[in-house]
Amino acid sequence: MLDVCLLGTGGMMPLPYRWLTALMIRYNGSSVLIDCGEGTQIAIKEKGWSFKPIDVICFTHYHGDHISGLPGLLLTMGNAERTAPLTLVGPKGLERVVKALRVIAPELPFPIKYMEITEPEQTFEMNGYRLKAFRVNHNVLCYGYTLEIDRAGKFDVERANGAGIPQRYWGILQKGETVEVEGNCYTPDMVLGPPRKGLKIAYCTDTRPTDSIRKNAAGSNLFVCEGMYGEKDKLKKAKEYKHMTFYEAAQLAKEADVDEMWLTHYSPSLTKPEEYMDEVRAIFPHSVAAKDKRSIELVFSD
Repeated sequence: MLDVCLLGTGGMMPLPYRWLTALMIRYNGSSVLIDCGEGTQIAIKEKGWSFKPIDVICFTHYHGDHISGLPGLLLTMGNAERTAPLTLVGPKGLERVVKALRVIAPELPFPIKYMEITEPEQTFEMNGYRLKAFRVNHNVLCYGYTLEIDRAGKFDVERANGAGIPQRYWGILQKGETVEVEGNCYTPDMVLGPPRKGLKIAYCTDTRPTDSIRKNAAGSNLFVCEGMYGEKDKLKKAKEYKHMTFYEAAQLAKEADVDEMWLTHYSPSLTKPEEYMDEVRAIFPHSVAAKDKRSIELVFSD
């Protein structure tokens, strides 16, 4: 099970009714935060979630509306007497940028681990999930992310009994571990069926449509995608500043065959995103003009 909350949906600047875009994902006692603009910790408090389980923070890029909330969040974590390590993931320059921001948060009671993205696509395995960064097309180096949880095949009792595997080892094999005992070697493939469909979330902001988004978002349960502009006459501006319109995002969602798409990262001038959604849903019916704190609980399907 994955708990997902789009803490804020704004781009460029926070507004009284719209915090800056940030996504928080909770899984198995750990939390991942993607982007941390000004006001992110207020959005977390408004949602009623805790800072304590956050052990990974990912950055798409280093524009202020995506990272300027980090120093305050680090100070809050430190004031809560956190001692567990915090992992930061981001494009090249991650440690340099964060250390510059930490001029105002120099002393922390916990270590920071930096994981810099150095390739067009890069995968990190941690905390029971697979985090993948993929390059997108903005006017600075920028990445999108997917988070996936694999699901093993169904345990086959008949095969386990047929292979003479003692029942006390079934749970170990079901977790994907091999058992070697008394000259016998029992492997998970002896008792598990084919892998079942897992869970997948894709997230991208500040980009033009790219093949990397289509490929990496493919089959996602949830696709959170930038929709900077709903007005069709803003397409030229979107291309100039390397952003996306609602309609381009919907086309990506359709081509990637995702279950649902949430639009985010709205321009400050876009006050009523819902007004444009009829045409957006004509392209991809499962489109949502997300609002702050929109949440979903994703569970494995039977």
